[in-house]
Amino acid sequence: MVIWLTGLSGSGKTTIGKILYRELKPKLSNLVFVDGDTIRDIFLNDLGFDLSSRVTQISRVQNLVRFLEGQDLNVIVSVLYSNPLLLRTNREIFSQYFEVYVETPMKVLQARDTKNLYRRSRDGLINNVVGIDIEWTPPQNPDLVVNTTKATPENSALVILKTCRFFKDISI
Repeated sequence: MVIWLTGLSGSGKTTIGKILYRELKPKLSNLVFVDGDTIRDIFLNDLGFDLSSRVTQISRVQNLVRFLEGQDLNVIVSVLYSNPLLLRTNREIFSQYFEVYVETPMKVLQARDTKNLYRRSRDGLINNVVGIDIEWTPPQNPDLVVNTTKATPENSALVILKTCRFFKDISI
C-alpha cells in the first residue's frame, strides 16, 4: 500500500507521516517512510525549486515508491507538489493507493512559516515558492482531506488510520 500525503509547505504532512509511521511500524514491519525533503538530500540537493525541478523531484519519489512497493513494502509518503497529472499517475502505477490532502489555509501557513519560506519570498529573497509564485493546485480527488487548523497532527493521523481502507484488518 502507498499512503500519499500532500499539502503546502508547513501544512504538517511530514509530522503526520512520522506519527503514522510510529503508530504502524510495530504492526507492519515492512513499512517505510519517504519524505520529499529527505529524497532531495539523498540526491545531494541537485535540483532547484522551479516548476521543472519539482516535476523531476516527484517523478523520483514516484519511481522510488514504485520500487519499494514492488518489494512488498508499505510506504507512507509526504511531499509538497500536487500536480494533477502526477497525482493521477499515482493512481495508475500504485496497486493500493490512498491519497491524503493535508489542507491548511495560506494565512495559517504564513503565520507558522516553519522554514521561513513565505517570509523570504515576501521579502524578495527567494522565488519558486509553491502557493506564492508557483501555482498550488489542491488535489482534485483525494481519498481524505485533513485540515490542520481544525485538528492536531496526532488527531489527523488518527483520522487517517480510522478512514484508510488498508487498516481495516489492523487493530489500532
